[in-house]
Amino acid sequence: MLTLRAMQSPPPSRRVVLLAATALLCAAHAALAQPPRSEESPAARPVPASAAPQSYAPELVAAGRARFGANCGFCHGPDATGGSGGTDLTRSAVVAADERGDRIGALVRTGRAEAGMPAFPALAEADLSAIVAFVHEQKTKAEAAVGGRRSVEVADVLTGDARAGRRYFESTCTSCHSATGDLAGIASRAEGLALLRRMLYPTGAGGAPARRPTATVTARDGETIAGELAYRDEFTVAVIDGAGQYRSWPAAGVRIMIDDPLEAHVAQLARYTDAAMHDVLAYLHTLR
Repeated sequence: MLTLRAMQSPPPSRRVVLLAATALLCAAHAALAQPPRSEESPAARPVPASAAPQSYAPELVAAGRARFGANCGFCHGPDATGGSGGTDLTRSAVVAADERGDRIGALVRTGRAEAGMPAFPALAEADLSAIVAFVHEQKTKAEAAVGGRRSVEVADVLTGDARAGRRYFESTCTSCHSATGDLAGIASRAEGLALLRRMLYPTGAGGAPARRPTATVTARDGETIAGELAYRDEFTVAVIDGAGQYRSWPAAGVRIMIDDPLEAHVAQLARYTDAAMHDVLAYLHTLR
């Protein structure tokens, strides 16, 4: 006959299993309940060695800096170390394997649509060579750099005044954003460096732009073509039309209307002071 004690106490082996299961559940709950407090810095990734040492004339590198900034800087940063969804090119395997543009050139000409990178088939060969020189110069500097911190803590960037940030937000950002609408609970989804990146360079899934710019081009004969903006500088404008065709025109010979969802953010980058930027970030951290 079973006694009350026997009915209430599981066998020793079962007690061990139950205790182990309870410990695992508690550990899992603690891990889920504790939000990540730091994010790996891109500088923590090693710079791959170049396949072949390369050097370029200083004037070519200087020209490349200007061309890179105009065509590539928004995504990859003005110094090629990463920007709005674009990779850090000093740590790129393609750049490491490149020898005087044999790989970079092909990638620039064809683009990488799945990663949100447009093609630049109309880029002048001299401009492309200058960009290659600048990218390799930046990579050489990155290889020679020493140190590099391993993580960026939330407290490292959360240095602003949330009340000042709210005033700045309400005077500058509310024509497009709302603290109770699209940004409601934003700090529960991202914080620290990740939230700062999203604030400065809003992106969609996978780091691609939330929506790529579109353009409507009206030719001299009255023909109107609308599509995704593929390329634009002071001389040329190009779109990918509804049929998927790449079409380009001399900029001086057409009328162009561009709808860029990130235009306001690009303009805002030039207006931010360091204090205002961190004040707004501190305010966004209160939106949980």
